[in-house]
Amino acid sequence: MQNENFKKGQGAQRNVINRFDRYTYEPEEEDFESVKTSFTEVFPKTIVNQVKSEDLPMEYSMNPYQGCEHGCSYCFARPTHEYWGYSAGIDFERKIMVKKNAPELLEKFFQKRGYQAAPILLSGNTDCYQPAERQFEITRKLLQICLDYRHPVNILTKNALVLRDLDILEPMAEQNLVSVSLSIPTINEELRRKMEPRTSSAPNKLKAIEVLSEHKIPVHVMVAPIIPGLNSDEPLSILKSIADAGASGFGYTLVRLNDTVEPVFVNWIEAHFPDRAQKVLNLIRSMRGGKLGDKRYFERQRGEGNIAEMIHNTFKIGRKKFFEGKEFPKLSTANFTGTRDQQLRLFD
Repeated sequence: MQNENFKKGQGAQRNVINRFDRYTYEPEEEDFESVKTSFTEVFPKTIVNQVKSEDLPMEYSMNPYQGCEHGCSYCFARPTHEYWGYSAGIDFERKIMVKKNAPELLEKFFQKRGYQAAPILLSGNTDCYQPAERQFEITRKLLQICLDYRHPVNILTKNALVLRDLDILEPMAEQNLVSVSLSIPTINEELRRKMEPRTSSAPNKLKAIEVLSEHKIPVHVMVAPIIPGLNSDEPLSILKSIADAGASGFGYTLVRLNDTVEPVFVNWIEAHFPDRAQKVLNLIRSMRGGKLGDKRYFERQRGEGNIAEMIHNTFKIGRKKFFEGKEFPKLSTANFTGTRDQQLRLFD
């Protein structure tokens, strides 16, 4: 049974205290109802980040936006908003920072003397195809730069808006320069509307897999996060659906609620699932050594205990049943020269 006081269409039910603020101000509850999403242009000096986490496979990532309108309560990126003086709660979803100079910064990065090309993950923190992208088109411009320089990029998104850029993705795929990973934690549309309220619907994500595959653009799916007691009964049905749609690989993660993600998620689940909130939280604790979060390299990916092991075994069965013999292609760096191919320009 859903709490009648929940805030529809968003993950965070309120702001949470910023760890770095000495003083905090919490608006009245009704004030949040009238808050509209605001966009602030910021001017970073770099756009490509070197990934130093030992248990992550990518070497570089880039994020054209800070904050995310998608509204997933469990998003691990929420605490990064605190470094900007905002809250990881509603602020993360409503105060979006926009990096309009990202394409210029990426081109300068590619032109660095001695740079050795390696695939860049487009996203990695906040979604590069969140709703703001319809207006600002920064992701599209970044992809055009990657095509111009023949540089490989992996895209991670929850949004079928990626199909808008087929005209760039197709020539990239022909040179083995791009792959798309769609995040699909559930194909239960009622649950999806609560878990990730402003993402593309589950049917639209599955349709995006079909369209991308038809255009010979490699598609991977992140079944993430798995939350025991909410979507932990879905892995096999999700894997069958994405395999039927044309995905050639998948990954998955178990939910972990580090730092200020924890109070946001707890508020969310108590609002949306008050009848089973404590059960779900206890199941998460059973995978995280009695806590809700885990920052230990490698262990944070795997979890521990019977529930975690049961989830791992389910995905092993699904991989063998639906993805045996399928391989996800490795992107090519062979054609990168550090100079722009003007003939590949699709727009100016």
